[in-house]
Amino acid sequence: MSKKGENLIVGLDIGTTKICAIVGTMTEAGLDIVGIGTSPSRGMRKGVVINIEGTVTAIRKAIQEAELMAGCEINSVFAGIAGGHINGINSQGVIAIKSREVTAEDVRRVIDAAKAIAIPMDREVIHILPQEFIVDDQDGIKEPLGMNGVRLEVRVHIVTGAVASAQNIIKSCNKAGVAVGDIVLEQLASAEAVLTQDEKELGVALVDIGGGTTDIAIFVDGAIKHTSVLSLGGNHLTNDIAVGLRTPSQEAERIKQKWGCCLTSMVGKDETIEVPSVGGREPRVLSRQLLAEILEPRVEEIFTLVNRELIKSGFENRISSGLVLTGGSAILSGMPELAEQIFNLPVRRGVPQGIGGLADVVNSPVYATGVGLVKYGSRNLQSSNFAIGQENIFDKVVRRMKEWFGEFF
Repeated sequence: MSKKGENLIVGLDIGTTKICAIVGTMTEAGLDIVGIGTSPSRGMRKGVVINIEGTVTAIRKAIQEAELMAGCEINSVFAGIAGGHINGINSQGVIAIKSREVTAEDVRRVIDAAKAIAIPMDREVIHILPQEFIVDDQDGIKEPLGMNGVRLEVRVHIVTGAVASAQNIIKSCNKAGVAVGDIVLEQLASAEAVLTQDEKELGVALVDIGGGTTDIAIFVDGAIKHTSVLSLGGNHLTNDIAVGLRTPSQEAERIKQKWGCCLTSMVGKDETIEVPSVGGREPRVLSRQLLAEILEPRVEEIFTLVNRELIKSGFENRISSGLVLTGGSAILSGMPELAEQIFNLPVRRGVPQGIGGLADVVNSPVYATGVGLVKYGSRNLQSSNFAIGQENIFDKVVRRMKEWFGEFF
């Protein structure tokens, strides 16, 4: 794959506002980040490709930047997928244990039984994630291999996505000169990077607030229980600033990043900001509180919708360790404080953990998904040698999940 050997893993976070390529390498001490490349995203909207050429150009630029920093050649990536088309459902399967002892074949059969659900023709399975196994009446089993019993059940979380959206991501990567080793749900990747095992066991909600979407993942008892995507994100905050302060979108984004705060009570009454005007008019000096008054209702709306999603999932009383906010928009001042008021739960910002190398450079919620894709890829290194056009990506996903179960147990 590169001058540095075959143990390089590349995560490609294809977001609405930015495309980020992160290069990691496995060492004896663990995972080291050795290269980062970012590029403004031009061909994406709400996590979905709307302009192939624009997306290809941005991917190519991010890849080249990462190659330069890492001193390597990138041929294969683990690409993130998001967007309103993503749907997560819980399912279960049950089989009779043939030899009264659970074998790897029994595990495969029960997984097949669990994923035998009606899926529309335009959708495909992206992930099959195990929650727990039940042998006879004994539940809460993580590893059933070798156990005695007559009946084996499994509860899984199945993530599906629109075939066209996934194919457009793969096509964009291929046109940019890289193969797709796998496609990974973005909040699943972010969870790899920012959540601790203790949080997953106790119960936690990950809220990844990106540019075009807000991705939610709920973990309880160490397993993923619910995933969903809201079509609201940081771009809506930028648009609100542009309209409310009558300033160009580019300037609105700069003002949001530099001066933005989503909790009015945290802003001093005498603080002011300079706001450029449109049409060549003179810049104006406005109160920073006015900016906070624009941002607070929109962020409240996002958190209210997230709260509604938690209630809908049925796990709102089981997320004892609270919420973890990540994604580029989570940097906004006042985010955790406002979230604590709305959810009445502990809230923290999630930054990538458990990595070496350029850890200080990626120590930001902005890079959570990219680093998570690398961490996810490091667990599936065997499956990363994927040649363009050799195999349908969805066939590969299903096959890889089966292999994973075989290795896991």
